Amino acid sequence: MGRVPTVFLLVGLTGSGKTTYARTVLEPSGAVRLSVDEEVHRRHGRYGVDYPEWEYFERQAPVVDWVRDRLVELLSQGRDVVLDHGLWRRGEREEWKKLIEASGGRWRLLYFPVEQEELLRRLGERNRRQDANALTVTAEALADFVARFDPPEGEGEEVIAAGSFPAGPAATG
Repeated sequence: MGRVPTVFLLVGLTGSGKTTYARTVLEPSGAVRLSVDEEVHRRHGRYGVDYPEWEYFERQAPVVDWVRDRLVELLSQGRDVVLDHGLWRRGEREEWKKLIEASGGRWRLLYFPVEQEELLRRLGERNRRQDANALTVTAEALADFVARFDPPEGEGEEVIAAGSFPAGPAATG
């Protein structure tokens, strides 16, 4: 029996270090990174600049479908994949796990817990950039994100502690 490809499901709030970890740890080991935010940016431009913020989820939905199809395609090729997406809701994580297993892969749920104060500090730095991962996030928006986030508990999660991986200029998360 051949090697079973792995999909790394990255779970954490905006600014938690997901993208940095994917770029500095997982991509160099050969995993293909699929980023919903970067694909939305490639297709539509900057959030809140090139289109109104309230249109994000409408623009995101077809991208998530594309990412889902691309993930299945990569698994069929035996490739490891990083899903660089927040996966804030438990139900959403369960759907991705089922898709991965049905497509012949195995999943690893990597959770990036970061205190709200530290997230605000990181987002303050990130808000000054203009790349695909630099969505401007206010303290009020972050509080809303925290209220809507289901921290993984008893889902087979592996905790990735802040500072346990190389930081870089791409600290986006």
